[in-house]
Amino acid sequence: MKAKKIDIKKFVSNNAIIILVFILMMITGFSTKNFFSADNFKNLLANMSPRFILACGVSGCLITKGTDLSAGRQAGLAACLSAMMLQKLDYSARVLTWLPSIPWPVVLLIVMVIMGCIGAINGCVIAFLKVPPFIATLGMQTIVYGACQIITNNQPLGGFEDSYLVVGRGVILSIIPYLAIFAVIIGLYFWFLYNKTRHGKYMYAIGGNENAAQVAGVNVVATLIRIYLLAGMMYGMAGFLIGTKAGGASTATGFGYELEAIAACTIGGVSANGGVGKVSGILIGVLVFEVLKICLQFLGVDPAYTFIAQGVVIIVAVALDLRKYLAKK
Repeated sequence: MKAKKIDIKKFVSNNAIIILVFILMMITGFSTKNFFSADNFKNLLANMSPRFILACGVSGCLITKGTDLSAGRQAGLAACLSAMMLQKLDYSARVLTWLPSIPWPVVLLIVMVIMGCIGAINGCVIAFLKVPPFIATLGMQTIVYGACQIITNNQPLGGFEDSYLVVGRGVILSIIPYLAIFAVIIGLYFWFLYNKTRHGKYMYAIGGNENAAQVAGVNVVATLIRIYLLAGMMYGMAGFLIGTKAGGASTATGFGYELEAIAACTIGGVSANGGVGKVSGILIGVLVFEVLKICLQFLGVDPAYTFIAQGVVIIVAVALDLRKYLAKK
């Protein structure tokens, strides 16, 4: 039996961004101090964790040939709601003065339910009204942003309970942030959901050919609603973690996170053309995107140029994905 030959040219073409970022990481590591350090590794894990959870939520939308442009704003609203419910009772600028002290796990559950409801609305608009996901979620993005401004009165939120701050700043074995535990649990859950359940099979079937899936007996409407509902719950958890990591929240929290998530998914092989995607790929995509940002920071690149670099990566990632899709046809 002959060993399967590896097409090096095709491999390099399909993984160009990952290879380039790896080269950049090596250059940064050997030209700057403390890049390959425990503190930087801990910082990388802390930054990746909420973004990975958010990207997992977005991935289901992409696999079914949809998208969710409201992801970042939903995470921002979740961060603000978490902040409002977890401010210290004696904090002078406390917003909900009438609210008693609530344990952070209860707040997390409340926020996930609220965001899940918003996600379900997205799903219903897309499934029942047949509004294109791009338009439906773009509208929801604006609605959520406006609601966040009204709720917070455009004021920054701080003064969190110590128990909430520990979630974002605590570590295990001096190197693994508590945030990473949430990411691992969600990663394992999504792997099981995508690979071992009927929902996962339906999701990939819809992404491959929605009409054929419907003819085969897949309840497309119910599946789409579940996908966007679950995505909303993931944005709720991500926002909760973003708030505790930052130690504060505002209407600007979560800005642009949806684009990072879409780019990370695409880099990791989750095709925007539907039907393809793995949780391991999402993790790799998020890792690549975060390593890129950290490398540019260590190299002293102006933050404005960092945004330009991220934008280029997003465009190239989608272009490569489209190229692979056309090559298969």
